[in-house]
Amino acid sequence: KPVGYWLLGCGGLVAGMVSVGGLTRLTRSGLSMTDWKIQGGLPPQTDDEWQREFERYKRFPEWQQRQSMTVEDFKFIYFWEYGHRMLGRVVGVAFGAPLAYFWSRGRLTPWLKPRLLGLLGLGGTQGLVGWWMVRSGLDTQLLPEKQRQDVRVSPYRLATHLSLAFASYTGLVWCGLEVLSGGRAARSLVARAHAARLAPVAAAAAGLTFVTALSGAFVAGNDAGCAYNVWPYMIDDRDVGEGASFAPPLEELTALAPAWRNLFENTATVQFDHRSLAYATSAAVGALAASAAAGPFSALPLAPRAFVVAGSAAVVGQVSLGVATLLAYVPIELAAAHQAGSLVLLTTMLGASHAL
Repeated sequence: KPVGYWLLGCGGLVAGMVSVGGLTRLTRSGLSMTDWKIQGGLPPQTDDEWQREFERYKRFPEWQQRQSMTVEDFKFIYFWEYGHRMLGRVVGVAFGAPLAYFWSRGRLTPWLKPRLLGLLGLGGTQGLVGWWMVRSGLDTQLLPEKQRQDVRVSPYRLATHLSLAFASYTGLVWCGLEVLSGGRAARSLVARAHAARLAPVAAAAAGLTFVTALSGAFVAGNDAGCAYNVWPYMIDDRDVGEGASFAPPLEELTALAPAWRNLFENTATVQFDHRSLAYATSAAVGALAASAAAGPFSALPLAPRAFVVAGSAAVVGQVSLGVATLLAYVPIELAAAHQAGSLVLLTTMLGASHAL
């Protein structure tokens, strides 16, 4: 059990790092640290050191858009990025040190060892990808041409960074649940048959939640949340005698060439895709809840019942947060809560899929 709780605890740390990373992006703090040291280090300590760091920041493209910034403003964004990086190192120590201990003590089962080594490698890769992402904002030539006037990191690299974080979280939670479950409890034939019908639906809902969160990275990377700020329509001109539509015109959705770029760089298409995936995820979670209720729900063990009910509540909350974030033009508080909500929903669907 200590191994299982350790893995779930590391998953919680990763979730915290994802949330801090989201706030770092939303406060436009991610480009404040213009170098990367694998061992980390202390932030500037004196006024002179802060001034030197600020002057270094001014040599990079983002300064051209933020020339009204003072040293005190710079300290604010610097500490968000510094906190995010240091939390990443805390996660590394919290995972690596106990891993070495449990391994040396023979506490890890053979099936678990390669999975944990894979997660360790994934965590190391994540740190490198984080700097690779930041580099794209420090050198605008690494950005798609249309984004060079508004300095930010590459949406492709942002999505890669987020997807690795979600993959790490998924792996930690799943392995933790596997260790703690210790095998399935005895079930009746009716309960086993009902669980077998529900398991594929839960897995599909978990997969859709993951993909929807990944599409959200492209929404963030392209500032697509600040376009089409109406709901349930994307275009609503009824107040001026025009119609309303659930999708932008086809020429807007396919404005870029080659066509595949629209999926990742076209603001209209990126937001349309995220909405569509959110609806699909909601439908999958709803189908799971409906299918569970249609069968002998009470015959299922407590764990799958609890995860299905929690997932139903989580998807309602997540959709509500998404709509509120959109209508309010992406305020930091709502946007951060929406990103955290995706982890909550993913957790419930992983739990349901595992318990079934």
